[in-house]
Amino acid sequence: MQALTFPTPDQDVRRPYQPLVDARGHAISGASAGAIDAYEQALATSQSWRSGADTQVAGALQQAPDFVMAHVLQAYLSLCNRDPQRIRSARPIHARAAALPANERERMHLAAIGAALGDDYEHAKSVLGELLCLYPRDALALQVAHMFDYVTGDAVRLRQRVAAVLPAWSPALPGYHAVLAMHAFGLEESGQYELAAESAGAALELNPADARAHHVMAHVFEMSDRPADGARWMDRHARRWGQETIVATHCWWHLGLFELAQGRPDGALAIYDQRIRASRSTAIADLIDASALLWRVQLAGGDIGARWAELADAWAPRIDDGFCSFNDLHAMLAFVGAHDWERARRFERRLVGWQSLATRHGATTRQIGLPACRALIAFGQGNDTLALTLLASLPARAHRFGGSHAQRDVLHLTMQAAIERLRRPRRPAFAPGVTGWRRRHDGGTGAPCAVSRRRSAPAAHAFSLAVARAAGDRGRALRHPD
Repeated sequence: MQALTFPTPDQDVRRPYQPLVDARGHAISGASAGAIDAYEQALATSQSWRSGADTQVAGALQQAPDFVMAHVLQAYLSLCNRDPQRIRSARPIHARAAALPANERERMHLAAIGAALGDDYEHAKSVLGELLCLYPRDALALQVAHMFDYVTGDAVRLRQRVAAVLPAWSPALPGYHAVLAMHAFGLEESGQYELAAESAGAALELNPADARAHHVMAHVFEMSDRPADGARWMDRHARRWGQETIVATHCWWHLGLFELAQGRPDGALAIYDQRIRASRSTAIADLIDASALLWRVQLAGGDIGARWAELADAWAPRIDDGFCSFNDLHAMLAFVGAHDWERARRFERRLVGWQSLATRHGATTRQIGLPACRALIAFGQGNDTLALTLLASLPARAHRFGGSHAQRDVLHLTMQAAIERLRRPRRPAFAPGVTGWRRRHDGGTGAPCAVSRRRSAPAAHAFSLAVARAAGDRGRALRHPD
């Protein structure tokens, strides 16, 4: 029997150190093999806009509490939001991660998180841009930068940022479908609808469950004025985007727009009742969708009934948020729609106070939020001249208060409705028997008209553009990027 031999103390029998890497080859700190698998699952879920990423990343941290990138993903899941309460929940996550050993890439992520928590989204975008120059396959950095571009209304970077890293990607890399879907959204917001549809279609071929790509297709149909085709396409794919996703309510909002574009406000109200407000959600994203759809239905002549009052009550706890002008606008839609003038005026006073703050929200309130909300109050009270003056005088960079073209169109549609009412005076706004704010010349029948930026009365549309040009083309800037 051969004798066993053991190494002497001065002999090094350790294998060369092999650092752990993620699925795209980036070194990661504090992880274990099992934790990496859970992290990759969480990242894939968030990339596809499916539900459950929070639970999955929590599982990764349970296995490896010092896993820096798992903390980073957890923080981003809270930051990529318009709810200031949810955003603040990222602070302790960031503090824990900042105390851990980290490599250069991870430290850049932590710097971006810190900037966003400090309300400096432009610096956060800059840091993530530098990170992507060094690590173009960092899927999480790309996803978060893309979200921040959207929130800040930066349509140029929304397209260019993804296009710049595309050459570093291939179908062999996990998450490539999400990169294509992000690229598609940037193309759509730049008016390149055919290319956007091609990119979204390629994403869905790779991953039919990519709800982000389905959402892009809804935008393509909306902006290319094909509501019937859009409704059919979304209906065929409803099982993919409508179940266990974070975008289901918003996709139903798009279907509501398709109903309105086809002259069916009652169909849009059915979607509102059954899909958007059925659960009485208080999530900011859901409240935004509710306000945006109900206002458009009102413009189209729909009978809103008591819906506005319920929605205004849901928005009321957010009056003091002071976070985002996009939120502020949609809260004011609800207060004006409900004729809740006490809340509308109280909210206006808060906006007056916020406009003097040396913050991102202070600047957007001063430039866009306050005048736009005052325009909504004027419109709701029948002062169309003041509403039109305020809307037409918004600055040329008004689109930078965030959102998509389809979402920002609510201001353009309100401007058109004010013009129409000035050209064809009817009964006062909110008079008994008037179910909607906007009427076409219908021979006195009072029949509601469809609301669409392309199906409005040609003369009113031309007048709208003339007013916008007279104001330095500022009205059109609500819809078109720099």
